[in-house]
This record gives sequence, structure tokens and C-alpha cells, in this order.
Amino acid sequence: MSLLENIVARAKADKQRIVLPEAEEERTLKAADKVLADDLAQLILIGNPENIRKEAAEWGLQHIDKATIVDPLHFDKTEEYAAQLAELRKKKGMTIEQARELVTTNNLYLGCMIIKAGDADGQISGALSTTGDTLRPALQIIKCAPGVTCVSGAMLVLTHEQQYGENGIVVMGDVAVTPNPTADQLAQIAYTTAQTAKSVAGFQNPVVAMLSFSTKGSAKDAIDKETGKSVYIIDKVVEATKIAKEKFPDLKVDGELQADAALDPSTAAKKAPQSDVAGKANVLVVPNLEVGNIGYKLVQRLGGAEAIGPILQGIARPVNDLSRGCSVDDIYYMMAITACQAQDAKSNGE
Repeated sequence: MSLLENIVARAKADKQRIVLPEAEEERTLKAADKVLADDLAQLILIGNPENIRKEAAEWGLQHIDKATIVDPLHFDKTEEYAAQLAELRKKKGMTIEQARELVTTNNLYLGCMIIKAGDADGQISGALSTTGDTLRPALQIIKCAPGVTCVSGAMLVLTHEQQYGENGIVVMGDVAVTPNPTADQLAQIAYTTAQTAKSVAGFQNPVVAMLSFSTKGSAKDAIDKETGKSVYIIDKVVEATKIAKEKFPDLKVDGELQADAALDPSTAAKKAPQSDVAGKANVLVVPNLEVGNIGYKLVQRLGGAEAIGPILQGIARPVNDLSRGCSVDDIYYMMAITACQAQDAKSNGE
């Protein structure tokens, strides 16, 4: 069974309630129909019911009536959600009128309020919306998971090199959200990427390598003579590793490691013989977004790897972002991934 088949099977085994706030968008509605046909999740479609049913008929979709369709303009919980939102945001000056406007005109806010109220388990958008638009209501309403203040994005990288990672699979973070994380944020990214490795990729024992261009002091950061601060990134990675070990004592993590030392046992034996992570890593944490984005795309294009994601992590309940160029299959599998994340969040009591 492939990783994606395994993710779908786990989603089906414990069906979660997923909100689609862009339900009138063609690819989203077609993916929803496929999910409903496969009985993968319970769906809440936000949009004009007449438009949704008209589009479903036009495109030959036969399962949309299995979903709950929420009309934001005629919804019996609008006032309840508006009151909750106003209370959540009152310190920011939000009035009940402003809250009511948001839940009736902005489907992303309404979807997050449905989750906040306990009436759904996760949300997916992005076929029409920007990442910022997707994250804003999630952070304002659902907020971060306990102990986490940094949202990030992980990528599942499926390679043909079975000897590396978890039978050729590695999970990389952050590849999507935080451009230049601090040492503390990097430590959090290590933890949440390991959680994604467990909840989505099914890793029983995530092994986290904090990557840099140095292995255990083999190189040094240049120092700015005026400020006395490191010009590069090694010191940040070393500090992040220390924080991660202190803050998340159950996390198997080490750094700083070069990528070859993290993945290859023979290289690890030469460069980091005392490390219990080197040569065994299946989770790779990169020092900044620039490295992450370049890295996974190089492996994808030059190495023929399959990259799945980004998967947003660090939010108390899963809210995932799609590329605006996404396919129907992309949305289908992201619903399965979101369901697995929701299962994990519940089991952890978040």
C-alpha cells in the first residue's frame, strides 16, 4: 500500500468533519463529490445551496446531497457564531456588528467558527484564496496548538531511494510559512514537523535532523565585526536544537547536521559518530524558508521525487492551504491528510 493509499485508509477508518468554504469552486466541488462517493469524510460545504446543486448537476456530480450545505446568509447558527467571534476578538475592538458581517460574508471566517464551536474538525481552502487569507481567521479563531506559537508548513517527500528516511520518505519543514524563523521558532517547527510525520505519514518514531551547512562544528558562522552577531545560520540551528531537546524531551532530535550526515549512515559514522540521529533521520528541519523551498523543489525536479503538501502545522485544529493551481486529486488527498491531522489533534486532547 502506498503512502497516499495508507492516508486515505486511515481517514476512512475514523471519518472527520471537514469544512470546504470554497464549495462553489469547480475543482473543490468535484473533489468533494469524490470524497463523498468514497465515504472518506463528512463534508460541510459553505456556499449558495442553489448554485452548488446547479453546478453539481451541470458537472454530473451524484453525491453532493450527502454533504451538509451551509448557506452563510440563511444559517440558524449565524448569531451564535457572531457572538462567539465578537467575544474572541473583543480585546481587538471587534463589535458584534463586525463579527456578524464576517460570518455572513467571509466563508473562511465562518468555517473557522464552525470548527471553534466543535461542529467540524478541519478546513481546507486556497483554490481561490491566498495563504494569508486562509491563515488569518485560523490564527484569530482556532489559534495555535498548546505550547506552539509558530505556524509552519511541512512537505512529504517520496523518493525512490528506499535506504533513506522511512523507506524513501522524508518529511521536511518549514517549506511554506515562516521566512526566517528564530531559534525558538525553529525548535517548534522541529516538534510540529515530527507530529505531522506521525499523524500524516504514519511514522512510528520520527527522527529529526536540524540541518545546516555544518556538522557538529565542522564550520563556523562568520561574525559581523560591528554587531558581534553571527552572519549566517549555524549558531541559530545549534541553539534551536538545544531548545527543542529541553522543551520537547520526548522528541528524538539532533543538530547541527549536514543533509548527507543526517541521511546516510556511512557519512554519519565519519562526521557525527556520537549522534543517535545522524544517518537515521526521517524528518528534516531546514534553517529557513529559502532553503526549504529550494531544497524540496530540487529533489522533486532533479531526483524525480513526489512532493505532497505543503501541510500546515501548529494550529490547534487543522486548517490547510491549497495552491491556486491545485487539481481535483490534490484537494481530495488534502482532505484525507486533514482528516488524519484531525484524528491526531483529538487523540492529543488539543
